[in-house]
Amino acid sequence: MHRVVAVAIGLASIATAAVVAAEPPAGAAACSGCHPSSPRVTSPVVRLAGRDRAEIIKAMQDFRSGARAGTVMDRIAKGFTDAEIQAIAAWYAAQK
Repeated sequence: MHRVVAVAIGLASIATAAVVAAEPPAGAAACSGCHPSSPRVTSPVVRLAGRDRAEIIKAMQDFRSGARAGTVMDRIAKGFTDAEIQAIAAWYAAQK
């Protein structure tokens, strides 16, 4: 029983590492121009890495619809489809 649990944890760790190491989806690389990737960087702009996927999706949809005001994010978000927003949010949520 313990061996099965250990194997399951190991496989889950490998799968998580593969997602984290995967190349960013189209559009995600542009986010790093404003959103810092390192927790050591002090910035008024929030880090996206490790944030909740649903939170990123909601923010992007709100920026895109105009429900959330932004300095540039409202214009940037309008350039993404729902599928692109989903992919970007999933990728950033999987990052450490």
